[in-house]
Amino acid sequence: MKKYQLTFIFLLFIHILRPCSMYKVTKNGVTIVGCNEDAWRITPHIWFEIGTNTTLGAAFTGSRYDGQNGYAPQSGMNEYGLVFSRLASYHPKIQTSIFDSKLQITNPTQYLKNILHTCKTVDEVKNYIQKYDQSFFLEDVFIYIEKSGKYIIVEPYTIITGNDCQYVLSNFCPSITSSEKAEKLERYRNGVHFLKNKLETDLDFCKKVSDTMHVCRDKIGDGTLLTSIWNTNEGIVNLYFYHNYSTTVQFNLQEELSKGNHSYQINQLFPKNKEFESLEGYKIPHNTNSIRFILLSFGLFFICSSFYFLFSYFKRRNQVEYNFIKLILFFFGLFLFYYMYVLNTTISIFYFPSPYHHSSNTFITMSSYIPYVLAISILPFLYINYKLALKKSWNVFTFSLFSLNNLIYLFLIAFFTYWMFYFTY
Repeated sequence: MKKYQLTFIFLLFIHILRPCSMYKVTKNGVTIVGCNEDAWRITPHIWFEIGTNTTLGAAFTGSRYDGQNGYAPQSGMNEYGLVFSRLASYHPKIQTSIFDSKLQITNPTQYLKNILHTCKTVDEVKNYIQKYDQSFFLEDVFIYIEKSGKYIIVEPYTIITGNDCQYVLSNFCPSITSSEKAEKLERYRNGVHFLKNKLETDLDFCKKVSDTMHVCRDKIGDGTLLTSIWNTNEGIVNLYFYHNYSTTVQFNLQEELSKGNHSYQINQLFPKNKEFESLEGYKIPHNTNSIRFILLSFGLFFICSSFYFLFSYFKRRNQVEYNFIKLILFFFGLFLFYYMYVLNTTISIFYFPSPYHHSSNTFITMSSYIPYVLAISILPFLYINYKLALKKSWNVFTFSLFSLNNLIYLFLIAFFTYWMFYFTY
């Protein structure tokens, strides 16, 4: 039973998490690491942090802003050729006392950057990490690769050491994930199969590996935000933006560190990308506060008006024309109140095909049909609204409330059309 539960959770997380992937190849003393960051964020950055007499300089890439800490690192390399990549994953929490005496991670962004600032080899990384309670990162898996090609995979409760000439990792913890389950991830499967046929360390070959592992979803063309290819021997990183592999920007780590601490917004370094511009202009509650406020206000309105209509229905039962509509409005209000909550808390609805299917929550899946029900119902509602305006059989307040409901329904249908909820892919 536990095995099936873990399989279910794995399938759930690979569906709802922002997928990422990476690979490393080592040949003739050269080690290259490729990282694909797949995210809906629109602020990809690369930045350079100089070292001191006791620390190493390093470059990092990332797109999630973390307040005063700057951007949270997704991948990076220090001037000793040590590279790391962070991938979203899942590991069930384990009750254990092994971390009782460990240091607690209070600032994950600074913690991750400190590892590259202080460690030269994966053995040093392992010694550093073993001082801390790594179970803080239950939804992450990390890989560190040194110049020799040796690597360690850091899970919440386990550190795995390897030295294969080629290795591919995506959104799973290898210690609890069978090869059969890992193969369900298309980008991981593509990378593994590509590297079975050939192994090189030149940029053109690595670009092809990154390309075959990239993601581009059908709905609005979102997917791989940034590809970074790190040459550990030469201290060079090549960037490719928004799964377009025709143009690259290259940075030399030592040259950039000589300029002091600085950063670049990556999308400004590349030619205009129409798919990225579509992502930038795509407004949803999670990136536009005004839309979030509007939906929250609609939800509050629906829950209040639905109970009013229920009260009015029983008070005027069998006394006024179209009284049954109030009972329908009561249920509509409840369903739409819940759907406003779903839209404000489930970002993947806006990027995956419609009707949206949630891997674990049946209610969210069922709620994805509400836009269709609303589109079918709006014309009968408007017709009844018109008839009531002529006959004036409802009191002014109830009629006005019904009219306002219809107006909000029309606004929502416009939103749903913009978010392509009425289209499948």
